[in-house]
Amino acid sequence: MGPYVIIALILLVIIILIRNIRVVQQAKAYVIERLGAYKTTWNVGIHLKVPFIERVAKIVTLKEQVADFPPQPVITKDNVTMQIDTVIYFQITDPKMYTYGIEQPMVAIENLAATTLRNIIGDLELDQCLTSRDIINTKMRAILDEATDPWGIKVNRVELKNILPPKEIQNAMEKQMKAERERREAILRAEGEKRAAILEAEGEKESAILRADAKKQQQILEAEGEAEAILKVQSATAEGIRRINEASPTEAVIKIKALEAFAAAANGRATKIIIPSEIQGLAGLAEGVLSTVRNDGTKEAE
Repeated sequence: MGPYVIIALILLVIIILIRNIRVVQQAKAYVIERLGAYKTTWNVGIHLKVPFIERVAKIVTLKEQVADFPPQPVITKDNVTMQIDTVIYFQITDPKMYTYGIEQPMVAIENLAATTLRNIIGDLELDQCLTSRDIINTKMRAILDEATDPWGIKVNRVELKNILPPKEIQNAMEKQMKAERERREAILRAEGEKRAAILEAEGEKESAILRADAKKQQQILEAEGEAEAILKVQSATAEGIRRINEASPTEAVIKIKALEAFAAAANGRATKIIIPSEIQGLAGLAEGVLSTVRNDGTKEAE
């Protein structure tokens, strides 16, 4: 064997060894078989595969993945057919079980999700389906996670992306929502009008109370003023009587004052005045005196 053959064999061995060196990246795993049987799982790092004996059976990603399945027809408990599409978030936790557990695991998950969804929706009515998404998501996640555990798959979340009822159901729901909004608007408008009427009535009530209170205060002040005026008149009268009594007037003075008082009364609006006999006599006396004075004046003139 010549030196060139030896060099060629050495180069061939080096090339084979280099081609069998594998570097496993982060978040990946290599499933290795030896002579057709599972040997091991390579994690992150550099590894050397035995040439012609071992092979990489499957490269598995360990990242969380998303599976968006097309809409599935489902029938509710009240016989309404809907289209629901589902989104599943899953992660491979065991590369060996994922590789050897089931053929075409994604197809299996899709079919399992469809049958699980039909079973859950079949026990619910339309309104419950539309308002119970969280409950449906939780039930589906629990069922799918348990079913896919032997396949090395963990289901983290399940979401109902769209729920599409039939067109006539959508139209009926839109009409119902419109009627509900109109009803709420009417209620709010009525409550506003009621509140405005209440405020207006309360304003009128307070205004009437204030007017009555003002009138009451005015009447009280007027009454107090009249009472004070009467009191002052009475005090002045009493003071005048007291002073007259202190002066000890004669009977003639008293009669003259009485005559002056009746004269003042005669100048008023009275149409009929009754004069006491004492004053009548005093008036006659006064008239005689005046006649005598006038006669004396006439004689003096002559």
